[in-house]
Amino acid sequence: MKYPFLLVLVVFITLSCSNNDDNVIRQNEYLPNYAFDTGSLINTNLPQYSDLEFPNNYVVLNNNYGINGVVVFYAGGNNYNAFELSDPNHILRDCSKLTVTGVIATCSCSNANSYDILTGQPQEGTIGQYGLKRYFVEKTGNIIRVYNN
Repeated sequence: MKYPFLLVLVVFITLSCSNNDDNVIRQNEYLPNYAFDTGSLINTNLPQYSDLEFPNNYVVLNNNYGINGVVVFYAGGNNYNAFELSDPNHILRDCSKLTVTGVIATCSCSNANSYDILTGQPQEGTIGQYGLKRYFVEKTGNIIRVYNN
C-alpha cells in the first residue's frame, strides 16, 4: 500500500516544479567574453593613472583590454567600477565603440545609446535590454587590477 502512495507523491512533486527562468542571467549575444588581466599596469603613483586617487574620476584603457577598451571609474572610498567600452545592445562594429564624456559613455551609432559609467545602467532613451559589461576590480595599495575570467 505504501508504494502507490510514494508513486503519487513523486508524480505530484515532479508536476509541481516550475520551469521559471526569471532569475537566470542571460549572456549577452553581442559581446564575446574575452579574458584579460591588467596585473600591475594601473599604478596610481604613475601620472597617467593618478586621477584614480580622487573620487569621480576615470581612466580609459586602450583596446589591449576588453573588446574596445575599458573604462575604470573611481566613485570614492573603496568603490571602483570597470566596464567594457562596447555598446552591449549592438553587434560589434565601428560605431558601437563607446566614447566617454563626463560620466556618460555613448556610442556613435544612429540611436546614440548612452550609459552611466558609475553603475553601467543605460540612460533614458537607450534601446536594448543590456547594461554595460562589468569587469572585476581589485585594489591593493596603489595597484588597481582589472580583469575578466
